[in-house]
Amino acid sequence: MTRYLFAAVLLGAAAVPARAADHAECSHLVMLKLPDVKVTEATAVPAAPGGAIRVAHCRVNGVVGSEIHFTLLLPDDWNRKFVMGGGGGFVGQVQNQAGTSVNDGYATVGTDTGHQGGITQADWALNNLERQINFGYLAVHRTAEAAKAIVRSYYNAAETKSYFSGCSNGGRQALMEAQRYPADFDGIIAGAPAYDFTGIGAQFIKDMQAVFPDPRNLSARVFTPEAMKAIEAQIVAKCDALDGVKDGLIEDPRACKVDVGSLTGLSEAQKAVLKTIYAETRNKDGVIYPAQPVGGEGETGNGWLQWIVGGAAPLPGQTAPSARFAFGTEMFKYLVFNDASFDYSRYEFSNYKKDTSLAATFLNATNPDLDAFKARGGKLILWHGWSDPALTALGSIRYFEQVQAHDAKSDEYFRMFLMPGVLHCAGGPGPDTADWTAAMADWVENGKAPERVVARKMASGTVTRTRPLCKYPQKAVYNGSGNIDDAASFSCR
Repeated sequence: MTRYLFAAVLLGAAAVPARAADHAECSHLVMLKLPDVKVTEATAVPAAPGGAIRVAHCRVNGVVGSEIHFTLLLPDDWNRKFVMGGGGGFVGQVQNQAGTSVNDGYATVGTDTGHQGGITQADWALNNLERQINFGYLAVHRTAEAAKAIVRSYYNAAETKSYFSGCSNGGRQALMEAQRYPADFDGIIAGAPAYDFTGIGAQFIKDMQAVFPDPRNLSARVFTPEAMKAIEAQIVAKCDALDGVKDGLIEDPRACKVDVGSLTGLSEAQKAVLKTIYAETRNKDGVIYPAQPVGGEGETGNGWLQWIVGGAAPLPGQTAPSARFAFGTEMFKYLVFNDASFDYSRYEFSNYKKDTSLAATFLNATNPDLDAFKARGGKLILWHGWSDPALTALGSIRYFEQVQAHDAKSDEYFRMFLMPGVLHCAGGPGPDTADWTAAMADWVENGKAPERVVARKMASGTVTRTRPLCKYPQKAVYNGSGNIDDAASFSCR
């Protein structure tokens, strides 16, 4: 043990960071022997001040089991903490939604969850239960364990705190960790979580049956981009001022009562499709998945045009007419029915629960029982954009309320924040950038539970608007005076 590390033990592990001179040689990690883990590459990467990853670090590539690939970044100046980032969509490549945390001294890892492919493609899952389970929940856990073992070997010291942060499918992974592996992380951040994966799939199929009723003519569009912008403009004009300030944002879309039949410039057929999209997904047993709030209809990037009705740039590798079409059909083909010939247009939902019963066991992170996570002192933050066109924020509210119903004291370890005017994980007119990692670290390490987190809207590197995000069910209320683009002009009530 070096003199520095001995001092770290005496002073307290969190008191001083590990410096470059105190860790092992990066290239030597390829010789590390761990059970069912192989380090395939370890490369020292110099600092790059202008890049996304700015600091000097050791980049480690490896594989857990037969095909769970990961990339681990080990900063030369380590803050003694570890964070794992989630992966979006069906993953398919090593993803780390917390990768830039290495710039702040975190050791950080991401994984492909055990398969290769495009983020909207799931054919890798056909009749392959190992890959299905790895994607569902196991790969994140196994990668976290392997990465921590490498971290401890490299720095000759254990991490003092461990975090997970992910959005969309990464948010589902976050909740899955809290539910299935409560000892993996001290703090977990779940953004716009796709936690009820099969329920979301049902919602997507229901909507695509309305938007693209003819599977032989997927180029037909029910709405033009201009029509969608007109729809959003009418909704904002009706509901913007309901929260006491006219700022282009709807603070809580549940307060916005829109009669689709009264919207101008639409045919009866278009109104019928809109009503289907805004509606709950139901069958004879009741609600399968919550409704879609108003908001984000006219946004071209990451809005309804990309996710629901088509007409905007597709996601990387996407060939389907919209992202909901891609995810819904791929999920039912390869993760529900194991049948590549599945026809979304003919599916009816009466047997939904039976049809999805197996897939739900490894895909859904719907368990509201977080007692084990609570018992070991874990903390959980859930955040969601109100205008998310991919995953309705009402789904996150449903899960939050189910946890509250299970544990009346869940506020001690679980908090939720909703973001007005924010699309899926980012984008939209609302302030969409918040330092969730800092808020979580303050809660875990200093006992300061987040009541209010300030979000920023950036344009060309400049902050154009700030707004407080309030602990749910509180909302940001305008004080009656002051700049409406300044968080200081709002209070949480």
